[in-house]
Amino acid sequence: MDAFTGTRARWALLGAGTLVSLVAAHGRWEVAGAAWIHLILLLRFSRTSRVLPGLAGIVAATVVATTFWLYESGLPVFSPVLLLSLAMALATAVPYVLDRLVAARLGGAWGTLVFPAAVVGVEYALATATPVGNILSSLAATQHDNLPLIQLASLTGSYGVSFLIAWFAAVCNHVWEDGFAWRRVVPFGAVLGLVLAGGSLRLASSEPAGETVRVAGVSPARAVLEASDRELNGYDSPEQLSQADPATIRRAFAPVNDSLLAATEREAMAGARIVVWPEAGGSTREADRQQLIGRIAEVATRTGAYVEAGMIVLTGAPPYMRNEAVLVDPRGKVVWTHQKARPVPGLDPFDAGDGRVPTADTPFGRLAGVICFDADFPVLMRQARDVDLMLVPSNDWYGFGATHTEKAVMRAVENGYSLVRQDSNGLAAVVDPRGRVLASADYFAMRQQTVTAYVPVSGTPTPYALVGDVFAWLCAAGLGVLAGVAVRRRPARTRPRVAVRRLASGGATSR
Repeated sequence: MDAFTGTRARWALLGAGTLVSLVAAHGRWEVAGAAWIHLILLLRFSRTSRVLPGLAGIVAATVVATTFWLYESGLPVFSPVLLLSLAMALATAVPYVLDRLVAARLGGAWGTLVFPAAVVGVEYALATATPVGNILSSLAATQHDNLPLIQLASLTGSYGVSFLIAWFAAVCNHVWEDGFAWRRVVPFGAVLGLVLAGGSLRLASSEPAGETVRVAGVSPARAVLEASDRELNGYDSPEQLSQADPATIRRAFAPVNDSLLAATEREAMAGARIVVWPEAGGSTREADRQQLIGRIAEVATRTGAYVEAGMIVLTGAPPYMRNEAVLVDPRGKVVWTHQKARPVPGLDPFDAGDGRVPTADTPFGRLAGVICFDADFPVLMRQARDVDLMLVPSNDWYGFGATHTEKAVMRAVENGYSLVRQDSNGLAAVVDPRGRVLASADYFAMRQQTVTAYVPVSGTPTPYALVGDVFAWLCAAGLGVLAGVAVRRRPARTRPRVAVRRLASGGATSR
């Protein structure tokens, strides 16, 4: 009977952990606290199960949560994207296995460090060695609204926040196994308290703001864009578009480009010194590209504004399309042309750029620019470690736009720059170097998306921007040391099991 009850309890933990994990992932229906709770339940299931059944249960829970995340994000569930996501989901089960094998031998406070160190190791590996960055694997992104907590990212990158969340789960399980001896929480509580206090002080130290510059993000009017899409209906691939009648393509593209140029002039005349278009905001054939840039330069010269123009360029050779952002200065000069460095696997039909983040010194601070998905790669974004303002033309879809913009908040805190993410088909936002959202605009809530804000012209240098992913490497090294110690040690026993053994032999225990 006891064995049946124990088995039933374990599967109840797995079921509860799986259900909570559906709102623990950083998605449309996220609950920030669920990110902390679901790990406790799943880790408890893993620790009370045999290794292989425990691994199977964790993998099943992760697959369910990942599939649900795809659904709530508006992605095609049954597609190559699912296969890639599931492969990554298998990697997220590794920390549970290491905890089950290593922490069980260590026991005590040291044993609680195995799980968070492994979580960070897996997050870092996925962010640096896969084509999807940390878009699926960052626990820290779920805490984007907890400003005191995420200030830790300025020191450790987002990995420090993920470490704390995972450490909390390990500590709770340690307390659970130790007969709810709450003194075991003290080390974790002290560290968390220091992080929150330090984060609060960091937020307070940035007030009042210094010199600022007005920036604006503009998207084409929705009615104009929808009319253009209808005119191009029937062209199912970049190749078909590139081979279509040039007059037809020009006729479809012109109103969208006109809408963007008019919005740019309007915001610049209202005082914006920097105006950002969304990813693929403008569109042009290769033969007409210079003409479009010339029109942008005319507006920039006339208004004295910098214009970061995201555009799609149809070409005559495979893959027949180029995704780029062109920065034009107030003299009408092209400062940079950046091609998207990280196309979305399975979704973006064009080649990657050279992977370099362009920068430019201006009277309004040092600017840098990437495109949309590029911001999901912390190593790429850290190239601009001495930048004041990061421009991120973006384009998403309903169900994912707000989430994707929230993830970019972590990049601003990590690197100490303000960030403008003009997101057509999503949530446009301006974020300061502390991760505070200064302004936002939902594409689906207005006829023409426009966001404006005054942002600091000076960034805030951060330790993370200087030293990079040292914390993640320390976690990996620490995990190796803990594993080495565990190999030389017998498995640790928790107090409740010791008490049961002594009672069974006729002895008595006391605490």
